[in-house]
Amino acid sequence: MFEWSNGAMRINKFLSASGYCSRREADRLIEAGRVTVDGAPAELGTVVEPGMRVRANGQELGGVEGLSGRKPVLIAVNKPVGVVCTTSDNDRAPNIVDMVEYPERIYPIGRLDKDSEGLILLTNMGELVDEILRGSNGHEKEYLVRVDKALTEGFVEHMRRGVHLNELQLTTRPCRLVIRDKTSFYITLTQGLNRQIRRMCEALGYHVVSLKRLRVMNIRLGGLKSGSWRNVTPEELKTLSGMLKKDSSARRPAPQASSGSGSASGSGTGSARRGSAAKRKGLSAVDRRRDENYKERQRAYFKRRRQDDEGSRGSGGKSGRRRG
Repeated sequence: MFEWSNGAMRINKFLSASGYCSRREADRLIEAGRVTVDGAPAELGTVVEPGMRVRANGQELGGVEGLSGRKPVLIAVNKPVGVVCTTSDNDRAPNIVDMVEYPERIYPIGRLDKDSEGLILLTNMGELVDEILRGSNGHEKEYLVRVDKALTEGFVEHMRRGVHLNELQLTTRPCRLVIRDKTSFYITLTQGLNRQIRRMCEALGYHVVSLKRLRVMNIRLGGLKSGSWRNVTPEELKTLSGMLKKDSSARRPAPQASSGSGSASGSGTGSARRGSAAKRKGLSAVDRRRDENYKERQRAYFKRRRQDDEGSRGSGGKSGRRRG
């Protein structure tokens, strides 16, 4: 599923395939005027052809012909507490990419906040990042959480049912929670809001003492030591690819039936309905509204970031940047 191409491709796909960033981040950089193709500012629809040279944030990335010789990379890391998963951080904390010291450019799939530990995946495959992080796919992430006081039946049921987060103006999706002991539990989420578990607990009067991610989809932390990393196995990658391919097929619109035959038309209509149902599987109307609200907040966030970037450039780079 994850193969490089040395043919023409859109600029955001090139940035993703080159391992520079995800497509979502690529779109933000392009809109902010931080990407050029042969010296000219790129647009969202710009196509990069063999022989063209791409730069992002002033860094030379080469061209599409250089992708064919690259080997796809996917590693699992046990991130320690105190390490950040961004490429820059205001408090200058240790960075996950610098900690791993991988010989070529890779970057994290999602984030795990500074105060948390456990499994995070790093890759040079932008397409993989986009597929795993796509919220509508409902991919599972499992955590072990310890809180500051004894669990109650009300807390457990409320967490499972979904918690309203006032600061985000949404209610979290239902999740799976299994009690481990009187102050700790395993929780499996299918969405990735910023500091979601901590916010859910705080909304119910609890404080998270420790949080460790144990699993992302089919890939588990296992006995990997803190600060260590390993290559994802071929078997794990094969299973992961199959899961993502299934998600992609579910999102693909069903083919329209021909109007030539009545029986064919009826069969096509049924197929279209099944395809539509598959696409909506696992997403209720409430979940779809939550996703749309989340996307709207993301658009507003990136708009503020662009404004901050423009303000920073206009003042000679002296103005600070707000973090989301």
